Amino acid sequence: MNTPREVPRPPLALYARSRAVPATLAALVCAALLTRWAATVPDVFLDPYRRVPLLSLAPLAVSAAIGTSLHVYGRDLDDTAARPWWPGRLAHLLVLTALAATVLALAVPGDAQVFGSVGMVRNTLGAVGVTALAAVLFGARAAWMPTMLYFSAVYLSAASPRMRQATVLAWPMQAGPQLGAWTAALALYVLGAGLYAARGARPEGPRG
Repeated sequence: MNTPREVPRPPLALYARSRAVPATLAALVCAALLTRWAATVPDVFLDPYRRVPLLSLAPLAVSAAIGTSLHVYGRDLDDTAARPWWPGRLAHLLVLTALAATVLALAVPGDAQVFGSVGMVRNTLGAVGVTALAAVLFGARAAWMPTMLYFSAVYLSAASPRMRQATVLAWPMQAGPQLGAWTAALALYVLGAGLYAARGARPEGPRG
């Protein structure tokens, strides 16, 4: 009796499945929808400063989802591949970052200069950069932790006037267009994306 032959999947579909891309995209959509709902609550819409938690929580959520997709199941296969993997890793991170920044920016209504779309894009870039850097240093599974710790520390200390003026250090809590905040976020993203593209995530054991 002949057994049905399994239809081979396209390489792109296999890659997407191995990197949990469908789950990552679903997480981005859910984060955008929740952000949109929370940003249009009457109190938040009337008081833009109440959007500050959104500018931290939403980028944290999407960066954690993107960090999960950086996990590699077979690092030995990547290292011994005939073609270099760094262009694919870089494209993977750039595409997901662009999608995340776009959907979150569109989810925040109101003045872009006051805790709006500008700040959301900046924080998304910075959060993904920290997460990518953490994936290289600690592995993709724990990549969300340094980002969460940093954002939490900055948020808890944002009440200090001195901290609010430190745009480079407290970039996640800035309103949006501050040059120091953008410089810090972009530097973290370039560093994280560059190291991840060059080295990939730190090897880890199989998922339990």
